[in-house]
Amino acid sequence: MPNRVSRRGLAAGAALLPAAALATSARAAGTAESTFQRVTRTKVLRIAGISGALPYFSKDLTTGKWQGACVPMAESIAKIFGAKVEYVEATWGTAVLDIQSNKIDMSFALNPTPERALAIRFTHPMIIHPFGCLAKHGLNPKTWSDIDKPNLRIGYDIGSLHETVAKRFAPKARHVGFAQQDQALLALQSGRVDVVILAALLGLAAVGKNPALGPYHLLDQPQVALPSCLGIQQESDNRFRDVLNAWLDFNRGIGTMRADIIAGLAVEGVKPSQIPPALSF
Repeated sequence: MPNRVSRRGLAAGAALLPAAALATSARAAGTAESTFQRVTRTKVLRIAGISGALPYFSKDLTTGKWQGACVPMAESIAKIFGAKVEYVEATWGTAVLDIQSNKIDMSFALNPTPERALAIRFTHPMIIHPFGCLAKHGLNPKTWSDIDKPNLRIGYDIGSLHETVAKRFAPKARHVGFAQQDQALLALQSGRVDVVILAALLGLAAVGKNPALGPYHLLDQPQVALPSCLGIQQESDNRFRDVLNAWLDFNRGIGTMRADIIAGLAVEGVKPSQIPPALSF
């Protein structure tokens, strides 16, 4: 059975928030009404909508309609409160601050780093998200040692957990950082790097969008995996968090969360047969 690596060793470099941003909190500043009370009263659940982030989210620029795995999840949660979903456009980099400043009630698919936990609260995991890679044709890596070689060039988006994981588990390789994930993928296509590190769902979505990149390789020995959770506000009223935790545990147990994620991947053209058997969610 593959070993899982704890988040302790990945914490350094995983924070996406400057320390100064953690100094204040809208909740601490005195908003008396809790999230549970506000959603119950207004019948509106404010969700971070992250455009171009399939399989989680995508927004049709013509119609303004949102799609992706997290859309039916958000609607299911809102239904508990008899509420409607209101999407507030955000990015992975701004979602934590948007929660902290009370612009949104929750954000899907956030990694609970210790630094982020200073600013917001996290639910139970929605998935345990393993890491792997896309590789040049002819290279079929199965373990981290297969890419931890001085003659291989590893690409990643700078400042991400992809960079943190690559530097820890493939330190002997030649590292090449890019401002954005898409730039790293273009470098792989053009032969400027040999490997691109990606979390599993992002890697599968990239392959679905551009099959020439595939296949996606889950890497083992060790299996490196981090939880993706729902991010919510820090507050003394725990009822909203408790509802979300119950929803997560129930829907994972009956398989609806897996079905939603597979449907979200299908939007990018990913077939169930392309999902590695070892990947569970």
